[in-house]
Amino acid sequence: MKLNKSYANCRVRRYLLIFTALSLLLLPLSLIYLVWNEQLQKIKGYEINNETGLSLIPDYAIQSLSADEMQEMSVRMEARLNRLKDKCSEFGLDVLGQDTWHTPNTWEFLVNKKYHIIWCNVFKAASSSWMFNFNVLAGYTPNYLLKTKKILLNLARERYPRVTLQELREAQNNSITFIIARNPFERLLSAYRDKIVFALPYSFHDKLGRSIVRNYRKKPKLISRAGNTKYPTFPEFVHWLIDQVKRGNYIDMHFVSATSFCTPCLIRFDMILKFESLAEDQLYLIEKTGLQRVIAPVWRNMGKGGRKTQELQQQFYSQLTKQEMLELYNYYQYDFDLFDYDIKEYLQYARADEVADAVASGV
Repeated sequence: MKLNKSYANCRVRRYLLIFTALSLLLLPLSLIYLVWNEQLQKIKGYEINNETGLSLIPDYAIQSLSADEMQEMSVRMEARLNRLKDKCSEFGLDVLGQDTWHTPNTWEFLVNKKYHIIWCNVFKAASSSWMFNFNVLAGYTPNYLLKTKKILLNLARERYPRVTLQELREAQNNSITFIIARNPFERLLSAYRDKIVFALPYSFHDKLGRSIVRNYRKKPKLISRAGNTKYPTFPEFVHWLIDQVKRGNYIDMHFVSATSFCTPCLIRFDMILKFESLAEDQLYLIEKTGLQRVIAPVWRNMGKGGRKTQELQQQFYSQLTKQEMLELYNYYQYDFDLFDYDIKEYLQYARADEVADAVASGV
């Protein structure tokens, strides 16, 4: 009996010694890992802010504008805001009403109260880049965001709950609110290619594309331009979109008018960035918000297919008749006018209307 008790005590002492040895071994390894991880962040161009936990960009890597450039940017922003105000008044969009054009929409605003910055996310207008930035401001590390398979919008919404109009206006009192504008037709084409042409198999947009093909491919006005692809041609897609607008149906957030989506005539904006001058515009925004060491002005998701924008515009919009283009413009007109874009270049691409074709052929 005594032998068994002595043997048991011996085993207990042995396990304690093993546990102590492992603890002494793992503690230094844990410390080494923490130090290594911090150094790795620095090697990748980041430091760790011990107060906020954010990865910081080192001083030598910060991009900035000169004092003269900041002044020029200030004048540019003021001119854009003045145009917005004038056009809102001209079209009566600054008056409350019952439709989507006259009702403040806070659905896609991301409000960061800690860093006093608010963004209305217009999809396909540098949205991937700034969704990344807002996730960084929410505490996700750049390394995690680059590796994760999770959708960045979903990650953001975990930390940026949707706000009411009153909550938004309260947050605006000490924040900079901005929007990124893009030529409406260029944005629409980008959305069509990204969400329809390159739709993920069995996704919502893949199913939507197949539905458009079933309903529009054999229409008389489109049959001469029908393709043999599983996704709708650009004219088929445009006819579907115009029909959705005429019927008053819900417009997908990737295709919807930015004016309807962010209601800039009813919600105050402090800055209007533009897709075409984003390199300078976002540097100005980053400096004005004091986030130079947190946000890098990097442009992500530059598009699919590797084709130049101008070449793509001509290739796809030349498939539309002038009448189709004007109907499309009728929906996006406020985006064109409020943010100072012009349809004239696109009208030059338009093919002859079917009536003109018929007359020319002697029908």
